[in-house]
Amino acid sequence: MKNFRGWINAAVLLAIVLAATPRLVYALDWTKVPGRNITLFYPAQMSWEIMLSQAQHTGANRFKRDKTCRQCHEGEEVASGRLMVADKVLEPAPIAGKAGAVAASVQMAHDAENLYVRVAFAPGTQPDAKQDPKFEAKVALMFSGANIPEVARGGCYAACHIDSTSMPLGDKTDKTMYLPASRGMITRNGGDFVRPPFQLEALRAQGKFAEYWQAGLNAGAKPVVTAGSVFEKRTEYPAPAVSATATFEKDTWTVTFTRKLAAGAPYKDITAGSLYTVGFAIHTGHTHQRFHYVSLENTFGIDLDLSDIPVVTAH
Repeated sequence: MKNFRGWINAAVLLAIVLAATPRLVYALDWTKVPGRNITLFYPAQMSWEIMLSQAQHTGANRFKRDKTCRQCHEGEEVASGRLMVADKVLEPAPIAGKAGAVAASVQMAHDAENLYVRVAFAPGTQPDAKQDPKFEAKVALMFSGANIPEVARGGCYAACHIDSTSMPLGDKTDKTMYLPASRGMITRNGGDFVRPPFQLEALRAQGKFAEYWQAGLNAGAKPVVTAGSVFEKRTEYPAPAVSATATFEKDTWTVTFTRKLAAGAPYKDITAGSLYTVGFAIHTGHTHQRFHYVSLENTFGIDLDLSDIPVVTAH
């Protein structure tokens, strides 16, 4: 009986030790994860409204019918960025020496619980804009499901409007990104009429919002992560369900985001078999707001062959 009690006590002690011991976490082998190379370009003051104006955007009629930004402009990102970073009409506040484009690679993987997104980019020689004293660089992504056609066709441009802060018709108030569905009407001057709260709540319940993640970067420091939604405005969540790691080696930033597939409200559930549209943005040289680089729209889906960025099982 004494030996039996001793065995029980030892078993209990072992269980306590195992429970208190951190689980061994295996590093994800990114060499086994396929990716996609993308080019992010400088957008200047291009907006959703300009894209819909045939007088200002020669592809407007095709875009309004059924074309996406990528269908017409993929492969033109470097040329477009070079044009817009120096265009005196589209860019009334140029940053001297600013490059027109930045290349990046994107990889995505998942396991039973989490989605992992890895973004690597080399900012190159960037002038110090002295706009954002907190971060030398930032990397962000915004995604939505297939039920937001404006994002599916226009990517980040669906949230960029002519009346937002630092845009042509923006005033001194802080008017952030917003989606067209949150407005009763979008005119060539933007969308002043915000739907009443009960309509916004109903649309949010249908998932008609986009989700964003952002990592603020300084070499040698942990990234500062924010996350939230874009709908009638950009809303930052108080406790982000997103974490990130970052390194800066050989002039290249490598940022890895992690988020649970089912993070719970107010986040979107990321489910197998669903297709999502994602856009990426990169700030460099202490820039902020619209003075960034943006990607054309891409799609991702867990184990979906038809997606632009495959989301494979983590190893």
